Amino acid sequence: MTSTATRPVLSKDGATDNRSGLLLGVVLAAQFMALLDVFIVNVAAPTIRTELSASGGALQLVIAGYTIAYAVLLITGARLGDLLGHRRAYLGGLVLFTAASLACGLAAGTGQLIAFRLAQGAGSALMIPQVLSLIQRNFAGERRVRALSAYSAVLATGAAAGQVVGGVLVSADLFGTGWRPVFLVNVPIGIALLVLGARVLPRDAQAGPTRARALDLPGLLLLAAAVSLLTVPLVLGQEQDWPLWSWLSLGGSLVLAVVFGAYESRLARRGGAPLIAPRVLRIPGMGRAVLWIAVSMGVNAGFLFTLTLHLQGGLGHSALRAGLTFGPAAVVFGAVGLTWRRWPARLHRALVPAGFLLGGAALLAVGGLLGDGGTGGWGLYPALGAVGAGISLAFSPALTGALATVRPEDAADASGLLATVTQLGQLVGVAAFGTVFLGRYAGSGAQDSADALWVTVLALAAASVVGAVAGLPRRSR
Repeated sequence: MTSTATRPVLSKDGATDNRSGLLLGVVLAAQFMALLDVFIVNVAAPTIRTELSASGGALQLVIAGYTIAYAVLLITGARLGDLLGHRRAYLGGLVLFTAASLACGLAAGTGQLIAFRLAQGAGSALMIPQVLSLIQRNFAGERRVRALSAYSAVLATGAAAGQVVGGVLVSADLFGTGWRPVFLVNVPIGIALLVLGARVLPRDAQAGPTRARALDLPGLLLLAAAVSLLTVPLVLGQEQDWPLWSWLSLGGSLVLAVVFGAYESRLARRGGAPLIAPRVLRIPGMGRAVLWIAVSMGVNAGFLFTLTLHLQGGLGHSALRAGLTFGPAAVVFGAVGLTWRRWPARLHRALVPAGFLLGGAALLAVGGLLGDGGTGGWGLYPALGAVGAGISLAFSPALTGALATVRPEDAADASGLLATVTQLGQLVGVAAFGTVFLGRYAGSGAQDSADALWVTVLALAAASVVGAVAGLPRRSR
């Protein structure tokens, strides 16, 4: 007989027992915590730089290291869920994430912190793919709709909320620990989720290779190498005056990307299970959606990172004030992401290009308001809200539209592809736009920082224009 703790929460009419709310809370809390850690370190970055004497490149790797592991291992984490069972994979990923968070909080140097951030990202990559699977398997009907709405709300608010939470934790300086609570806060939460998860998550059915697709280890190694060879020179090349190795690394990244694509195509033709299925990329509109998502997330991550450096390093704002400055962007991003579907249907096709144009114009407004080295006044807050609205319009309809055209049998591959592109976009955004800012900022005061921010904003606005132009309908001949 199945025990209460492990009884499936789904019944024939789609109702759930009284444990379903707790199950949903457990998986979404982990989703929120992992998403928060993508951005929570932004506000702590200046303090980390001071206390650990970190270079600008090392600081970018502290932030990007998490995303590198998360992005590269995400699809593999999903397949491990099929092989091991979603409950086991979720709890195993949560253990790794929590332990790595503790190690990050206790790190004695920049090298250790980067290594532990990679481990933290690996834990997220194993844990997070199981969240949607557990929702899909344990909720049905109206209960599933509400669960997915809650999931969307977490996605819409988690990233920007990381800026605010990070500011609160760093400014509190608990027991004189400075930046360390942005990592240590995950430890008690992770332990609580482990205890609750062990009780409320339904036990896995027999899993094995006959039910799950094989792991694509060669593809994983090729993708990891290509991403690493791209990221490291973008982060370290500028501060080392772009030595020969940085250009060779960038060229090697391009070569490995081509090799990765060729290998994946060959594996698919042989009936294997490639990391990124070529047939998914051939779905009408998917290629454009991939571009939209990559650009919107790159602009978002690059803007959050560089504006944080300007607010704290250039203007001398506290971590709390810098974090709260992002409040309007966070609120508007979430509100737009959750409500755009209710807008008139005739507007939906134009939302993504319009979002990019709105975001680009708002970014220029932010740069102009801060361009004299001042605080920007009250006009800064509606400008930041407009940035949040623009990026949300560029991202949310693109993601939803892409998944809406996918056949059920391709849903898992498409979701994995778009989730990976989301993380890679953020990774490249921090590396590329962070390099633009740090390359112009000499650390000589507010005006110097404002000038660097203005150059970065121009680059961000140009990227937004690229996203908008990519969405223009082609004329038929």
